[in-house]
Amino acid sequence: MHVVRKNGVGMISDRHESIRAAVNRSGGDWQPPRAWWIFCIRHIGSNFLRAFKVPHLQKLVVNIGYSITVEEYNINYKRLEEQGEAYTRWCDAIGLRHWVLAFDKGHRWGHMTTNLVECINSVLKGARNLPVLALVRATYYRLNELFTQKSAESHERKRAGYTYSVFAQQRIEASMQQAGNIVVHHFDKRNEVFEVREMTSGKRINWHVYVHDMYKMTEVRKVYRFEFSPLGDAETWPAYEGPTLVANPALRRTSKGRPKLTRYLNEMDSRDMRGSRICRLCGAQGHSRSRCPQRAGSSGGGE
Repeated sequence: MHVVRKNGVGMISDRHESIRAAVNRSGGDWQPPRAWWIFCIRHIGSNFLRAFKVPHLQKLVVNIGYSITVEEYNINYKRLEEQGEAYTRWCDAIGLRHWVLAFDKGHRWGHMTTNLVECINSVLKGARNLPVLALVRATYYRLNELFTQKSAESHERKRAGYTYSVFAQQRIEASMQQAGNIVVHHFDKRNEVFEVREMTSGKRINWHVYVHDMYKMTEVRKVYRFEFSPLGDAETWPAYEGPTLVANPALRRTSKGRPKLTRYLNEMDSRDMRGSRICRLCGAQGHSRSRCPQRAGSSGGGE
């Protein structure tokens, strides 16, 4: 009633039996055409690694899921089939529309994992901790640059002879229609040259739908309708007789570096579960070739 408010909504999750049971007993509310259950590619890669214990093929399975054209899917699928038919049979049991981008009928809009925040971070990388005005400007520039880049890649793929599936083509056309009544044809941030053309469909965007009243200047001015009483000098404040709070130094976050990872790792975190680095120059652990003490010219290399 409150989440699935129109048909065609995509629900991305893992394949846990409890989720499957909830979908099956929903009475059709979480099933097509109302909703489409699609799977997170990271969880599929984790399940594959747990089933077959072949880390060198996990990336190939993930690439199959990321295939955006039928040709690309066939190439990756054939490569996996050459490694063993048991692997492809396992993939076939999932169902193409549940995990392969070329056959998802456009319901996942390119989102392959359940962690959509990371997708946003990758687009807006470098715009953190900026003032609000600079953040909005950076978002505008980055999204226009991204749309221009993706549009150029799409035309390049067509010229190269790629054949999109019907669903992928519908997804591209739908995204262009929902982008609004303007299309960015040229974007040059450095020289501040932008070429924006208006679509001939006559479709207009009502910006009031996307901006809440709390962000409008009429609401901001209401904050200053009342008088603010000054606090006065601190020496005139009444004495405080309540409990004394002592900060816990263990909870203090360091200002430098990334926070220490505290969650339990699984097969999806294979990159983080790797052992110590092994130097390709001396064979020792704990450093790379660029930091090897035996490297020629190194300050710690001895004679």
